Amino acid sequence: MKNNISKFPLSFSKSAIKKIKTIISEKNIPNLKFRVYIAGGGCSGFQYKFKFDKNKNKNDTIVNIFNNIIIIDPISLQYLRGGQIDYIENLEGSKFIILNPKAKHTCGCGSSFSI
Repeated sequence: MKNNISKFPLSFSKSAIKKIKTIISEKNIPNLKFRVYIAGGGCSGFQYKFKFDKNKNKNDTIVNIFNNIIIIDPISLQYLRGGQIDYIENLEGSKFIILNPKAKHTCGCGSSFSI
């Protein structure tokens, strides 16, 4: 399977797009991308993870949103499709969150979920 360039397998809030763009600009690393992925763990079974990455894997889905390159591996995409990534700042701090319609249960902090 070759790299897919997908329009919007998941959506991004304006605040998430703005924060991604700001961080990539501040890091000033050519070809830096925002990776969204799922890992095992957390109090509900799966955890949402985010990192900035220069590399993309052969089967990653690539999403170009306002010149911000987002990469998602195929296993994570099946759990994230249809969701929305947001960036929030409140008294607890600041973080990216995912509003996931496929999640049956989430933990109190919102970083882990079960299907």
